[in-house]
Amino acid sequence: MLSLVKPFLLHQMINPLLQEFKTPYGAPPFKEILPAHFKPAYEAAMQEQYQHIKAINTSSEAPSFENTIVAFESSGSFLRRIRTIFGNLAGANTSAEIEDIARDMAPVLAQHDDDIYLDTALFNRIQTLYERREQLQLDTAAYRLLEKTYKDFVRSGAGLDDNKKATLREINKELSLLTVRFGQNLLAETNNFELLISKETDLAGLPDSLRDAAAISAREAGHEGQWRFTLHNASIMPFLQYSEQRQLREHMYKAYINRCNHDDERDNKAIVARIASLRASRAALLGYSSHAAFILEENMAKDPDGAKQLLEQLWTAALPIAGREAEEMQQIMDDGQQLEAWDWAFYADKVRKKRYNYDEEALRPYFQLENVRDGIFAVAGKLYGLTFSLLQDIPVYHEDVLAYKVSGPDGALTGILYLDFHPRSSKRSGAWMTSYRKQSFNKEERVAPIISIVCNFSRPTDRTPALLTPDETETFFHEFGHALHGLLSQVKYETLSGTSVPRDFVELPSQIMEHWAFEQEVLSLYAKHYKTGEIVPAALIAKMKEASKFNQGFATVEYLAASFLDMDYHTLPAGAAVEPLAFEQEKMQAIGLIAQIAPRYRSTYFQHIFYGGYSAGYYSYIWSEVLDCDAYAAFKEAGSIFDKNTATSFRTNILEKGGTEEPMTLYKAFRKREPDVKYLLEERGLN
Repeated sequence: MLSLVKPFLLHQMINPLLQEFKTPYGAPPFKEILPAHFKPAYEAAMQEQYQHIKAINTSSEAPSFENTIVAFESSGSFLRRIRTIFGNLAGANTSAEIEDIARDMAPVLAQHDDDIYLDTALFNRIQTLYERREQLQLDTAAYRLLEKTYKDFVRSGAGLDDNKKATLREINKELSLLTVRFGQNLLAETNNFELLISKETDLAGLPDSLRDAAAISAREAGHEGQWRFTLHNASIMPFLQYSEQRQLREHMYKAYINRCNHDDERDNKAIVARIASLRASRAALLGYSSHAAFILEENMAKDPDGAKQLLEQLWTAALPIAGREAEEMQQIMDDGQQLEAWDWAFYADKVRKKRYNYDEEALRPYFQLENVRDGIFAVAGKLYGLTFSLLQDIPVYHEDVLAYKVSGPDGALTGILYLDFHPRSSKRSGAWMTSYRKQSFNKEERVAPIISIVCNFSRPTDRTPALLTPDETETFFHEFGHALHGLLSQVKYETLSGTSVPRDFVELPSQIMEHWAFEQEVLSLYAKHYKTGEIVPAALIAKMKEASKFNQGFATVEYLAASFLDMDYHTLPAGAAVEPLAFEQEKMQAIGLIAQIAPRYRSTYFQHIFYGGYSAGYYSYIWSEVLDCDAYAAFKEAGSIFDKNTATSFRTNILEKGGTEEPMTLYKAFRKREPDVKYLLEERGLN
């Protein structure tokens, strides 16, 4: 491969990204990779793919599945590897140099993609095969790959005339830059804010764990003797829940919900409006009524009406409950003031403690990060026979990262798993699973995936190890479910492997894992007091479960509000112009959102839809929750949450299959029927 790209290297530069990775398990050699390596590597890889495409187009042989579809599948593998490494570093360990490269390369890569997907000669070969697909005698995976490849070309504009292709190129180029700018603005804005507290009296109500973390944060930022709070979830969320200083809660809350909304160099309002407009224009160019119609065509929902129907059904059930929750909190406010959004978490915690005698801080000592990790590994062992071994000799991209070898019941390599737990300024907010190498087959040999889980969990303090909140614990289980989807994949073609499934199906493997997190049988494996080793008392867990449906009106409404906002932006017709704040306010008033609740993500920091790939797809979490609640019921009905037959069926019908078949086909193979929404309503207490 190096011989193909070497002529394109500047000064015949030796570039680790262009070499075979001679590392354990073929992991990226992170210490050898410098930011300066990426641009020349990108250029070489793009040229290499052009050469492969030229060879496909100029072949004298008639189009066949092997010489066209498989050849195209392999043509971009080198470029995909570089994009994957760069994209993951940009999210988990960025720098000023990487951000500059991202901005510079975004339009270049967009043009390259258009050059490939708007190539008439290549599309003609693919179309010829697609029209003969029933005569080709392909197996299920090959048939699906052919179908997906054809659709990808059509949906990328391959059938447009030259004038429309030129317009599409300009739209894609601009969108590539805008989405990068959105994400970089949000990271900078989140990192830019700090609340420094000098008087200990202003810490009233805050648990020791949060005080200790804030003291360490202040010390590391050069503010010895103070307490520093940030807009990272591990800092702001417990602050809003426990701080007795109402004016400080208001200050933190307003800083959080107004990120990238200050009419400065990091403001995202114009970017949001332009992205929505460009997406609508592109959809129209491709023959769709809206961007949502374009996106959902390939999802389980099929069209915006299908997604909105579920959202509206749940909204009708949840909004009155949220209203009653607000009334109950209003009644206990100390000074007769009006309940505001920055009061919600604080007074919800008071109501929860009063009604259930439950304080979630009491659970933290039982959720030591390392124990939770080991418990998750144990669950994977019980369900799927997996074992996890810490690796010391494998490259990692940051000193915080741990790497594990994942083995199957027979000891064979299943994959590699990176774990990256704590916040830092070089990492974007949130939690996610990603891959450095997706599973595939090289002839008959399985290529093991390299998977990564990236989080922003509470750090250890001077007095305690890292102790997770129940929410962080659940998030860990969630992301591990995604990791299992990637690790257990058994798909021939990389394009279809692992999490390469529709957006409203991809959350099934992650969300079903959440159900195991607080089962007593699982808690006995990991929920041990970090000092005494005592298993978490059953009475405390009973209180947690009793309280679990509390505040579900709020949780459901803030999520659904964001889902509606996503759909509203992406059902705009071409030519419609919006002013984001006014648009957001109008749409939230239209659905009757109460004043004390904001959408989980407001427009200017809605990273999922304007940077993270969930445009017209944020609804998918609740869509998949219908699936995961129904799927978990199968384990319960079998009599054990570790029932071997049910676990084997879920693995073989869901986790191993990737995107080789329609999602509902896969689900029905597992459940023997379509999912029932009643289990979701029961789970959330909305029935």
